[in-house]
Amino acid sequence: MKKFYLAMMMSLAAITVMAQEASEPRVTFAYDAGAELVSAYLWRGQYNGGLSFQPDVEIGYDGQHTSLRVGAWASLGATDWKFQKGLEKTEDGNPNTYFLPELDILANFTFFGANVGLTHYQYFVPEAKDNYQTEITVGYNFDDLLSVPLHISWNTIVAGDDFNYDEEGNEKRAYSSYLEIGYDHTFENVGITLGGAIGMSPWTSEFYCNKGFQVVNLSLRLEKEWEFDACSLSLFAQGSVNPSLEEEKPYKHAAGDDKLCAQPINGAIGLGIWF
Repeated sequence: MKKFYLAMMMSLAAITVMAQEASEPRVTFAYDAGAELVSAYLWRGQYNGGLSFQPDVEIGYDGQHTSLRVGAWASLGATDWKFQKGLEKTEDGNPNTYFLPELDILANFTFFGANVGLTHYQYFVPEAKDNYQTEITVGYNFDDLLSVPLHISWNTIVAGDDFNYDEEGNEKRAYSSYLEIGYDHTFENVGITLGGAIGMSPWTSEFYCNKGFQVVNLSLRLEKEWEFDACSLSLFAQGSVNPSLEEEKPYKHAAGDDKLCAQPINGAIGLGIWF
């Protein structure tokens, strides 16, 4: 009889646990929306423009170890409102340009730390032959299962404005790629996060302004965040060094202006708000 009662109690406990798990949603709808105002648009060791407003929105579903998100990110610089781009080249081979308005459409799926994503970078340059790039991303975030804030990602452009040029000016698709390893550490007592990353371009790319394998980005970011009931605010400073930029290199692709491949040391400060 004791064994019977013990078995009954264990069965009831198991049923209770299963019922609780069933009542708790395994996957929930999620969204992130906000914007940043930055003194300079820095990206993967490149200077892509000056003072910029950068809104961001994502929607999707999140689980404990999985998520599916789609979203959009944009950058509008202080001179982008003119929507102009001069394609006439100057004596040094660089066109006299304005910074370009940019709209990125993205989709990303994560599963136990592994992720695969697709990003479409759109530049509003009506005169350009190819004013976009499409990129695929695969990566892994060790923080998901191992609680180690280390991440690694591989990114390759598969379509759009991404070509290398020979001495005769003939173009060949470059499949420009970028490998990044990053680490973020949060000082819980003060609420400050320090992040560092190293980025590499594995082969010759006009897009990343390198010949052969080169480190193209050494970056640091320091961020302080404040949480409120309706939103969160963040104040941050970031800097990057591109060791591959030893001399000025010619303008070849859509994003940015003639500082893109000629300014190896860059810095910026910014303010963000998120809902």
